[in-house]
Amino acid sequence: MVSTRRSFIGGSAAAVAGLAGCLTTSSSEGDADATGSGGGDAETYEVGYRDFQTNIEATAFPDMLYFYCVQSGWMNWPSLMQSFEDSYGVAVHDDDRSSGEALQHMRSHSNNVTHSGYNGGYTYGIVARNEGFTQAYKPQGWDKVPDSLKTDDGHVTATRRVTTAVTYRKDIYEERGLDEPTTWEDLLQPELMQDLALQTPQAAVGLAAALSINNARGGSMNDLQPVIDYYERIQEGGAEFTDNFLAQFSRGEYATFIRYDYSGLDLKYNNDEVAEENVGVALLGGENGNKGALNMPYGYALLEGAPNPAAGKLFMDYVLSLEGQQQFLDAYVRPIRSSELELPEEFIDPAEYDRTEFQVDYGQLVDQQEDIIQEITRGANI
Repeated sequence: MVSTRRSFIGGSAAAVAGLAGCLTTSSSEGDADATGSGGGDAETYEVGYRDFQTNIEATAFPDMLYFYCVQSGWMNWPSLMQSFEDSYGVAVHDDDRSSGEALQHMRSHSNNVTHSGYNGGYTYGIVARNEGFTQAYKPQGWDKVPDSLKTDDGHVTATRRVTTAVTYRKDIYEERGLDEPTTWEDLLQPELMQDLALQTPQAAVGLAAALSINNARGGSMNDLQPVIDYYERIQEGGAEFTDNFLAQFSRGEYATFIRYDYSGLDLKYNNDEVAEENVGVALLGGENGNKGALNMPYGYALLEGAPNPAAGKLFMDYVLSLEGQQQFLDAYVRPIRSSELELPEEFIDPAEYDRTEFQVDYGQLVDQQEDIIQEITRGANI
C-alpha cells in the first residue's frame, strides 16, 4: 500500500494509547500485582513475547534510559524518544556514537555496564552477543521479524533495514553540466570527487558503503582490493571521510555524500534547508552490471548486566510495535514490519532496488567484520 508523503508524518507520535506494554493498575486492595509486590498504586506493564512475557512496574523505571546509539539526527529517533517519554515518563539519552564506537565502549566498560541496551548495525549486535555483552529477550512482535534477521536465542533482533545510496545536489550537478550518477564509476569524475563525503568502515553505514562499492567493482568479502583502490583514488581527488556533513551539504560545501537511501529521502522531503527539487537520491551499480547497493539491517539487544532492564524491555517493545515502526517509516527508513504499514510513494522506484540491491551472508560478515574493517582502513590509509 502507498500513501503520500505528508499524509502520515507525525501521526504516529500522537498514537500514545495502547502502545508497547499492556497497562494494568495494582493497588493495596486485594491481591498483589503480577510482579509479586503489593501495597500502594502502581502502573504495571506486560512486556515480552511468549516465554519472555513478564510484568514490570513503572516504579522500577529510571528518569533516563541509556541505550547505545539511540540519537537525534538518525532514523527519526527524536520522534521515537519523545513519544516513548510522553507515554511512559522515561527520557531516553541522546547517545551520539556509531555502532563500532558502541562496541568499543562495551568492551572498555565490561566491568561497569553503563547502558541497558544496544541499538545499531545488526552484525555489530551479533559481535556483541558473541563476546558475551547481551542477554536474551524477545520483545512483543518478535514473531513478525524474519527468521534470518533475528537470533533464535532472542539476543539480537532486527528492527529496520536500509540500503546504501548516494545523495547529491541536483542544482550543483546542473551548474557543472554533470549527469545524475547511476554507477560507482560515475563518482570518479574529478568534478564529483572534489566535494564528496562518506564515512569510514568503523561505522556500520561506512562498512555498508565499502561493501557496496567493493561488490560493484567485482570484489567480495575475501577480496577487498577493489574498494581499497577506489578509496585511494577518491581521496586523491579530494573526497573526505567524515561523520558530520549534512550541514555542509545543505550549504553546498559538499555536492555528494554516500550514506543510506533513507538519509537522502528524509533530507529531500522532511528538511526545509534545501529545496526538495535540488536533492537527488540514487542507488548505484557497477559498470559491468554488478549490484552495488547493500541492504543492511539494523537492530537491538538487551545488555547483560543492564542497569535498567525493565525500562529497556519496554523501550524495545515500543520500537517493534506498529506505532514505533511507523515512526521509522516517517523518515523513509524501511521498518522490519513494513508489510503491515502503508509505504510512502516517494520511495525510490522498486525497479532501481531490483537493479542494484544485494545482501551478503551476515554470518560470514560477523566472522570477518573486524578483519574487513582493518584491511580497508589500513589499505586505503583512512
